Amino acid sequence: RPPWATTAAVLAAQLVGGHFAAQDQAERVALDPAGYALLAAGPLLLLARRHHPAAVAWGTALVTLAYLNAGYPFGPVFLSVLIGTFDAARTGHRRAAWGALGALWLGRLAAGHWLYRWLPPDGDPPTDWAADTATAAWIVALLALAELARARRERQLREERERAEATRRRADEERLRIARELHDILAHSISVIHVQAGVGLALLDSDPEQARTSLTTIKAASKEALGEVRQVLEALRTPGAAPRAPSPGVARLPELLAQARDAGLDVTLTTEGEPTDLPPGTDLAAFRIVQEALTNTVRHSASRTAHVRLRYAPDGLRLTVDDAGPATGGPSADGGNGLVGMRERAAALGGDVTATTRADGGFTVTAHLPHTHPGPATPDTPRETG
Repeated sequence: RPPWATTAAVLAAQLVGGHFAAQDQAERVALDPAGYALLAAGPLLLLARRHHPAAVAWGTALVTLAYLNAGYPFGPVFLSVLIGTFDAARTGHRRAAWGALGALWLGRLAAGHWLYRWLPPDGDPPTDWAADTATAAWIVALLALAELARARRERQLREERERAEATRRRADEERLRIARELHDILAHSISVIHVQAGVGLALLDSDPEQARTSLTTIKAASKEALGEVRQVLEALRTPGAAPRAPSPGVARLPELLAQARDAGLDVTLTTEGEPTDLPPGTDLAAFRIVQEALTNTVRHSASRTAHVRLRYAPDGLRLTVDDAGPATGGPSADGGNGLVGMRERAAALGGDVTATTRADGGFTVTAHLPHTHPGPATPDTPRETG
């Protein structure tokens, strides 16, 4: 919007102030319609200063110079040029501001020491050099204030851009986090459901009891997936609210392994070192990496066996998921959304994930997740569970 309020205030000040100033300056040219027009032209130009600050700075300077060189009374005529040039310098148009004020000062200098013989009013003496020096000092002070305002404005704009960028970055990170969560939840559960549905269809006529067991597994897997998806969606609807259910972690790995066994995968878990409490982010990442690795084994490996090893070390948690292979197709070690998600989870915690195909055809996923509260170093004594 044009700055109507400030323009109206400057217009009134120049017209009213110029009118009263003329009463005490009988030696100057009396204000006439042309003089009032010049008094009004400067403030009216200020309406465009937000979109054309450089042009307004030059325009107000030239209008003010024309008014003064026409011999009209001194007064608040300088208000418009001060505001116009200050705004131009504040918004980064420094050359226009300095040039406009310099042209105004040089124009007055030439008129006061050379052209005064031919300019109105008649008999006007030359100006005093001390007054010209004082005017130059005021101009420099004004431009110095404008430079300070410009630096402050640029700092504020930079801080706003940084805040906007940080907000956008947090939104992107949250979007990726939610995408990873949904991918891990749905990929694992749907893989279990797919396998069990195939078993149920194959045994529906020959072994109804086993088919019933498959359907029961499908029901349990779908219920758990719905619960986790609902938890993610509730977190989206009520940001900042505490989740109603705890996030999955290493403590729930036995449940995860039981689901993998229901899908036909013979999986074992080995724990090395002294288990320690993991930070929530590390705990969730460990669970999701194992979940995704087992899901990939169910979907893309001909092997029906897998082994999960957790090793608690002073520098963090190291986990490995092995299957004997060979692969039956699907993403390689360098591709696939699941592998990308695992690497992103680990990288967000300062760790890393590697996925490699062994020479014997098997597949190994290895992850290192650092944590801030390492447990005491103990001999690595494997303990087979399940």
